Amino acid sequence: MARWDDRQYLKFADERTRPARELLARVPLQYAERVVDLGCGPGNSTALLRERWPGARVIGVDSSPEMLERARQDAPDLEWVQADAGSFVAGEELDVLFANALLQWLPQHEQVFRRLFRQLRPGGVLAVQMPHNFAEPSHRWMRELPGPWSLRTAAVRAQSPVSSSAFYYDLLAGEARSVDLWETRYEHVMADAESIVEWVKGTGLRPYLDVLESTERAQYLAAYTQAIATAYPARRDGKRLFSFPRLFLVAIRK
Repeated sequence: MARWDDRQYLKFADERTRPARELLARVPLQYAERVVDLGCGPGNSTALLRERWPGARVIGVDSSPEMLERARQDAPDLEWVQADAGSFVAGEELDVLFANALLQWLPQHEQVFRRLFRQLRPGGVLAVQMPHNFAEPSHRWMRELPGPWSLRTAAVRAQSPVSSSAFYYDLLAGEARSVDLWETRYEHVMADAESIVEWVKGTGLRPYLDVLESTERAQYLAAYTQAIATAYPARRDGKRLFSFPRLFLVAIRK
């Protein structure tokens, strides 16, 4: 698989950080000692956690050495750990386990969420945000774009692991003091169709580009950009609205 590109990801740093800010705003803890940012990427969300709890031990965890290298450059005073989020174990009870735009990459949410939730101390908080856009045109065209690549791209993500709000409520309610769930649909104002493509190249489009031959990528991107231009038409001022739904969860352990 291709390397994660922190520069590509951070082209839209403000827009990507906004959901993390809104998720963190709903975490009710005044005080925390041990905080983990799981899937911290280049550390933009981890910086928010340090700002919120300056006296806490804040650890950023990610599987990408490239993302962690950027995080260490920007915040060398924080603790950064390279680990697989799907099997991560903190080793001690946590006050906050924060996972912003991570868990949509992992299958078997029933097992994953329970394992993460049980790493919290009583009163600890699991805070999760996941893109809920598998059926949106931006992601549907990734796997349905016709061409010589069709069989390979269709198999990248045949289904989304992200389920309904009711699924996560039923999963955690028995062990939770409270479960707060909501969904937000962001309407990002983008300059043109190419800007939308640049956005998804930093995250969701990566696995599809990875399975293509180098000679195919330019053709695929050209066809994908045309599909995006149709799916997200120009508004009166020539700009495009990139509609992006996200699912949020804040659960407090009993």
